[in-house]
Amino acid sequence: MTDQATTPQRIAVVIGSTRPTRICPAIAEWVYHAAQAHSSLAYELLDLAAINLPFVDEPLKAAQGIYTHEHTRAWSELVNPFSAFIFVFPQYNWGYPAPLKNAIDFLYNEWHEKPATTVTYGTRGGSKAAEQLHSVLEGVHMRPLETRLEIRIGGDDVDEDWQLIDADVTLRPYLEEVRLLDVELTEALAAP
Repeated sequence: MTDQATTPQRIAVVIGSTRPTRICPAIAEWVYHAAQAHSSLAYELLDLAAINLPFVDEPLKAAQGIYTHEHTRAWSELVNPFSAFIFVFPQYNWGYPAPLKNAIDFLYNEWHEKPATTVTYGTRGGSKAAEQLHSVLEGVHMRPLETRLEIRIGGDDVDEDWQLIDADVTLRPYLEEVRLLDVELTEALAAP
């Protein structure tokens, strides 16, 4: 039997973009390291591109928890042990990536009552995408945090292929906000 007092709660930092030329993994990895640096929680990266879910293809709604496909059962088993989530994703045309919505829609009970927040990025920071996703998180009865991180990525931050020139230089100004997310997650997990 594992002692919950000594086993840190697991937090998934979800890489919510699957685009081949994405900068999301670099941003998510930076968030992961910044959050983990002084935390009592155990952060882990979870890459939707590596999971590679098809479009939702379950015959029954997710709330029933009856999964007929192996990829859904595997996704459920991967998500369920996490205590909370930080969804990292770009703002696309004032919305969030379809694969992220798809991944959420595959499940229901696995998300229920778990704290969550967002880290968005884009030339305008991603507030509209964050707003939309927070509505979805409420729809699956997660507990979205008030604090969200919106990272502005400008032309000086990227090269000609729109790849981050130096992730640490671009993201360092957001360090205290990531630490605040960790504090809020810790408090949310301690709340009854």
